[in-house]
Amino acid sequence: MNLEQLKKDCIKKQKKGIHFILASIVIWTMVLMVQLTSFPILTKNLLTFCCTAPLFPISFLISKILKIQFQDKSNPLNNLGILFSANQMIYLLIAMWVYPTLPDKMLMVIAMIFGAHLLPYGWLYNSKSYMALSIIIPILSLIVGLNFASYILAMMMIVIEIIFSVLLLFENKKIGNNS
Repeated sequence: MNLEQLKKDCIKKQKKGIHFILASIVIWTMVLMVQLTSFPILTKNLLTFCCTAPLFPISFLISKILKIQFQDKSNPLNNLGILFSANQMIYLLIAMWVYPTLPDKMLMVIAMIFGAHLLPYGWLYNSKSYMALSIIIPILSLIVGLNFASYILAMMMIVIEIIFSVLLLFENKKIGNNS
């Protein structure tokens, strides 16, 4: 298979990673619940980090429910997708620095990192939604994070992830119709 065939195979089998985006709705909802508590900011930040931990198990469960192939060892681009996700872990070091230094801005930084890490998936999945949101999310996160309470930012992320999921449904439907 050539590169475009490998990408198309990955797009079809992984449904453009929609299971991860749906899982992120759950994650951001958990983050919102944390942000709505009266805990001290450092406790909220620690719990926010904890909320991100179940992303892979939740996305795995969603992939099983939606019958999406979670991993395809026959396609080397699947490993590239995993590398794109691992890349985000390195950026979380920035959020860890922000945690005690500017604790009120940690959630903003996490949202910006989340959005920015979507960019390479735009290429992998030939997705305008990933491309656009990889730019829109960090910019909106910066604006909202600087001007509003953290729970507003978490609510914004939930709304964006729901919209993102709908956009991916349309993109996947279009792929299915073109088969």
